Amino acid sequence: MQISPSILSADFANLESELRRISNADWAHVDVMDGHFVPNLTLGLPVVEALAKVSPIPLDCHLMIEDPDRWAPQYVEAGASSVTFHVEAAAAPVRLAREIRAKGARASMALKPATPIEPYEDLLPELDMLLIMTVEPGFGGQAFLDIMLPKIRRTRELIGKHGLQLWLQVDGGVSASTIERCADAGADVFVAGSAVYGAEDPAEAVRALRTRADAATARASWACDH
Repeated sequence: MQISPSILSADFANLESELRRISNADWAHVDVMDGHFVPNLTLGLPVVEALAKVSPIPLDCHLMIEDPDRWAPQYVEAGASSVTFHVEAAAAPVRLAREIRAKGARASMALKPATPIEPYEDLLPELDMLLIMTVEPGFGGQAFLDIMLPKIRRTRELIGKHGLQLWLQVDGGVSASTIERCADAGADVFVAGSAVYGAEDPAEAVRALRTRADAATARASWACDH
């Protein structure tokens, strides 16, 4: 079970110190938004490059942008250890995933809530991680969409069907009250923003989320089968 706190909920004026507050997490989730693919605008390559130099944990960059075929490889060069592109925006997702991997990062593909997983079954071996959005991308602090749980289960079944070592990430509304349902459905990487940075002690929030996810996974049928 991996916890990837989203710095979208952090204090943007003090990002280096905010990253140190989550040094016990597995990743720092960096939401890159361009104001076109999603209505919000956040940060870009220069900030990611600066963060990579000071972060105590690797950067997991989630690109909610148009034309990821052009931009995603540059985030690897900027220092990201994992780069996620949206399949809805990618012109050539297989080629893009291979390019990200060739540059030395983990390649991940994200699906919006309304995007089904089944048409992309054949792409799964090209990926290191698949991200199921459990809110509409673009803004932090949204409520978790329970209707995504069956999609997470179906995705976990496809991963098992092909015998893949593919991480399954969920992003959106993940908190102490929802993380166990996500883990039970098959997720093993959890993005949490306000649930971590809204806590008095972000590191303790990371520990608590990991404990809940571990407990739920230990009981989950998919993990037992695996």
